[in-house]
Amino acid sequence: MIIKPIVKGVVARNAHPTGCKQAIINQINYVKTEEPIVNGAKKVLILGASSGFGLASRISLAFGGASADTIGVSFERGPNDKGIGTAGWYNNIFFREEAEKQGLIAKNFVGDAFSSKTRGQVINYIKSEFGGKLDLVIYSLATGVRPNPVTGELWRSSIKTIGEPFTGQTINIETDTMEQMTVATATEEEIDSTEKVMGGDDWTSWIEILSEAGVLNTGCKTLAYSYIGAKSTYPIYHQGTLGRAKMHLHKTADTLNCKLAKISGTAHVAVCKALVTKASVYIPAFSPYILALYKVMKRKGLHEGCIEQMQRLFTQRVFGPDTAIPVDNQRLIRIDDWELDDSVQNEVDELIAKISPDNFSLIGDYQGYKTDFMQLNGFELPGVDYQAGIDLDSLCQLQP
Repeated sequence: MIIKPIVKGVVARNAHPTGCKQAIINQINYVKTEEPIVNGAKKVLILGASSGFGLASRISLAFGGASADTIGVSFERGPNDKGIGTAGWYNNIFFREEAEKQGLIAKNFVGDAFSSKTRGQVINYIKSEFGGKLDLVIYSLATGVRPNPVTGELWRSSIKTIGEPFTGQTINIETDTMEQMTVATATEEEIDSTEKVMGGDDWTSWIEILSEAGVLNTGCKTLAYSYIGAKSTYPIYHQGTLGRAKMHLHKTADTLNCKLAKISGTAHVAVCKALVTKASVYIPAFSPYILALYKVMKRKGLHEGCIEQMQRLFTQRVFGPDTAIPVDNQRLIRIDDWELDDSVQNEVDELIAKISPDNFSLIGDYQGYKTDFMQLNGFELPGVDYQAGIDLDSLCQLQP
């Protein structure tokens, strides 16, 4: 069968396995040529490891100098009679294959990261087959729903404003158009539910369970990823439900940092730049900012994707000869520094003021935005023959 992309709005309905493999190889080749990680973690658990910053973290730590053994937890779907499966399914498979070629452990758990069953399986594996201890735990789960661990009731996140509605432009990738939309004001229940899903509660739960199981090594670090953004994005992000949840995440890092002090461990949040990820494309009225940001940062030679961000994070912030992690006055690791540079933001503001539904593809970097989105799902990667047939039966034999 020949696989062609199916996109509905900002959702990719399928993936290309060969393209996913090429994307993994491209990222591996990148980190191998960059400044290597020094004194990096050797045993790493990544929660949300199949795409975006979680996947890039795994690649960087395994191939970017640390030669880390990794465990990845993700919720993905394999091929069946109804479809080809998700990109993350193939990312897990092809990362494991490449890591094992280098003699590294790359264990994948495909399941619900919120469930006690999955947590038990991960802990048992750490104790029995992974050396018994973790040096680093990365929390990079991106989901819209989380079950209440006590009642089983589902909390659902809402991407809304707090206080006043916000009207702005957003991109429809399916139709290649810019459309106006209004983001409604969240209720108190929606604010609370978003915090429960996207805040730090589940990160805390994982660290506590791992600690109680005795699998955190002396000096173990834990990281979660966040975004703050420029003032032009504040109404929809920083001052909305997403921002409230991220504030909770930031406070969680401080609490966990105190708890981990007893094993000389640390907990930090790394604030990343705006990028096209499977999560970010859902944020309404955020895409014009990314279009302008891409245009400016590429022109200045400052643009980074997920893999570039993570390699810089681990080489220049988290690991290295200096044991102290550089942070700002809120104890956040800032890897969004290039994005928020004044010269960058001044030019971004100028571009945003000019962008309209008639010219967005010319004024902003729409082609770069869309290409990044397509490549998340294995499409539009140079060197891949997209006219070659794919054997579904062979895909069904592949296991994470």
